[in-house]
Amino acid sequence: MSTLTQAARPSLLRRWGGLLLWLLLLALLAIYPYTGVTGSALFTATQVFVLVTLASNWNLIGGMTGYVDFGHAVFFGLGAYSMGILVTRVPLAFSPELSFWQALPLAGLVAALFALIIGLPTLRLKGPYFSIAMLGTFVAMREIIRILRPITGGGTGLDLPPVLNRVNEYYFMLGLMGLVVALIWWIRRSEFGYTLIAIREDEIGAEMRGINTTMHKIIAFMIAAFFTGIVGAFWAWQNTYIDPDVVFIEQRTVEMVMMSMLGGLGTVWGPPLGAVVIYFLQDVVWGNLLNFHLMALGILLILLVLFLPEGILGSLGDPSSTSLGRLLRRAGRRQE
Repeated sequence: MSTLTQAARPSLLRRWGGLLLWLLLLALLAIYPYTGVTGSALFTATQVFVLVTLASNWNLIGGMTGYVDFGHAVFFGLGAYSMGILVTRVPLAFSPELSFWQALPLAGLVAALFALIIGLPTLRLKGPYFSIAMLGTFVAMREIIRILRPITGGGTGLDLPPVLNRVNEYYFMLGLMGLVVALIWWIRRSEFGYTLIAIREDEIGAEMRGINTTMHKIIAFMIAAFFTGIVGAFWAWQNTYIDPDVVFIEQRTVEMVMMSMLGGLGTVWGPPLGAVVIYFLQDVVWGNLLNFHLMALGILLILLVLFLPEGILGSLGDPSSTSLGRLLRRAGRRQE
């Protein structure tokens, strides 16, 4: 009995160790506001939580399912505008003036419903065709928001009720981040997650085994869209002002892709790690290359694709099997 128990412990640690460490980290972060930090520090931490959540959501469809979404920020924008329209006091054609908690789930549902509508045709496309279709959807939605001025405020934008509470904002995003990452952890180990991986590796083979690939892709797409819409709604509430040029920006999707790739596509802990690195790297780039920060981020994305496609976590597993590791090994041989 003792031998069986000892043998079972490593298995339990391998299975639940990551989630337990995540819960421990959340518990430590929960006491952070009580350490005498300033409101600015809480705001910074909240923005990191936003990026972690966005990266994990994108990774569900882009990393685990293999459908690279270049327009995923459309769900962020839909969530933001749903929140703005539902809580605004500006006289619009449709302005029910709901509270934050009433509007929040509705914003997520709007994003998920749009994912269902747009996903039915686009998720039947393969490779770059899906990516281009989603990019086109993103651009089209930005223009539609401009045109629907009686509902969205058009290019003028919307002013949301000014409510400033850094502590509440911190805890909200901490809880949402914890929930999303834990959900991705569970999906990655579930039958549903294994099916998504099978679709990524060989979609035709998965279909031949009787898997309804369209249904699984749509569900993953809607889950990612729902939580991305929730983040967008929170972001709009926190910033108290939105307009198409602030909400629908291509850089947001680029950041999601970079964070997932830097940490490790298709992994649970890679996107959160990549989000933290990218956030503080952006501060350095903005501080030193203010006028060229987008160019610098674009160059970084190219370097990631060329030399570190496996991400940080993939490289830590077996550096010699990564693109960068093989390059360094060849360079070492030449010197010898």
